[in-house]
Amino acid sequence: MKIVFNSMLFNLFLFLPLPAWSSEFDINRLNLTSETAGYIALFIFFLAYTLVIFEEKLHLQKSKPVLIAAGLIWALIAFAYQSQGLTDQVSNALRHNFLEYSELFFFLLVAMTYISAMIERGVFDALHYRLVSREFSYKQLFWITGLLAFFISPIADNLTTALIMCTVVLTVGASKPEFVGIACVNIVVAANAGGAFSPFGDITTLMVWQKDILDFWTFFKLFIPSLINFAIPAAIMHRYIPNGRPELPDEENLSIKHGGIVIIILFLSTIATSIVFHQFLHLPPAFGMLMGLGYLKMFGYYLRTAFRREQSSFDMIPGSEVSGSAFDVFSHIAKSEWDTLFFFYGVIMSVGGLGFIGYLSLTSELMYGEMGATSANILVGILSAIVDNIPIMFAVLTMNPEMPEIQWLLVTLTAGVGGSLLSIGSAAGVALMGQARGYYTFFSHLKWTPAIALGYFISIYAHLLIN
Repeated sequence: MKIVFNSMLFNLFLFLPLPAWSSEFDINRLNLTSETAGYIALFIFFLAYTLVIFEEKLHLQKSKPVLIAAGLIWALIAFAYQSQGLTDQVSNALRHNFLEYSELFFFLLVAMTYISAMIERGVFDALHYRLVSREFSYKQLFWITGLLAFFISPIADNLTTALIMCTVVLTVGASKPEFVGIACVNIVVAANAGGAFSPFGDITTLMVWQKDILDFWTFFKLFIPSLINFAIPAAIMHRYIPNGRPELPDEENLSIKHGGIVIIILFLSTIATSIVFHQFLHLPPAFGMLMGLGYLKMFGYYLRTAFRREQSSFDMIPGSEVSGSAFDVFSHIAKSEWDTLFFFYGVIMSVGGLGFIGYLSLTSELMYGEMGATSANILVGILSAIVDNIPIMFAVLTMNPEMPEIQWLLVTLTAGVGGSLLSIGSAAGVALMGQARGYYTFFSHLKWTPAIALGYFISIYAHLLIN
């Protein structure tokens, strides 16, 4: 289940808050968009992101080029400002951006630790076993895995959910490659749609919530549009699901280890604590999450103590073995996907630098000034199918265009579900291409893009109609 944890990291890391450049750093700010420093910075960013896109072919970790790019971009900015006798503006902007990132870093670290702990306690393995041990037909499994992906992703995030459901269809559908391929498409669409109506379901929704643009409960206005986004392509694909039922796998009964249920409850309590801290006490959500880490550490102390007692009692009986294992919170923290964490640092700082230079203001004027908010927000979703939705949403939030609530909800919806149009458009799709290699491919997903696009545009229409 290591890939589940790594995917969780990837998806959770998206809730990066965006600095209000226009309100804090406009005084004595230089416009470098037509200067040599600006052109070089733009070139560096696109070169670094190109290397990220070809990560698999180059076998180059994605964090490396963007870490270098972030440093070079801000060094160029600092040099340009120093030549004009302005030294404090860049430092203040950089510190502000880095502080926001640091809060998110700890937020994500706690969430990742909980997911790792649940994996170690066998929570996801038990869910997997219960699904594959039932004698469901292929059509039933298609809808069950899709609906589970839709309703679990708002809590566990879309990437983790997609990988868990993919494991199920790979286990039961190995003899039916056509079922695995279409079921994976359905899972990607469902997980992305489910993550769009919850602040914890996708990186982009977390980014919007962290920026205090939308209230926590306001996101749930997207439930019906998100459901439509999933249901329409699923209904179309249903006709092409093979008949019959898979053979039961030869697999032992898996159950959740001691303490697994409690950890689930503590995770939900930690999320609740974060919500209360942010919504009612107006404190950063990271403080609530760190308090929740204390819950897990205290319970980990109990598990370790219970394990030692069990070990001591069994040591007195020759030939006895202790069931289970000791629980160590820090071992779960150590399993974080650090390459992904540093990748997002590089992206956030790079895009923040380009925004400080002035490029995002120009883009905002073109998209939201010339095209209008609705067209621009629909375009954001389509672009997120080609370029990852994280830098796109980060750019939109950095632009901070003047929009009513309905338009901020729209861009949250489109950025969340637009990536479903292509397999490379979302973290869930990219991860499943690796996990279900040979079954789920770029072209197997592309075949269903028209159906997904239909759901995309009808969900937008439904949102504008009911909200």
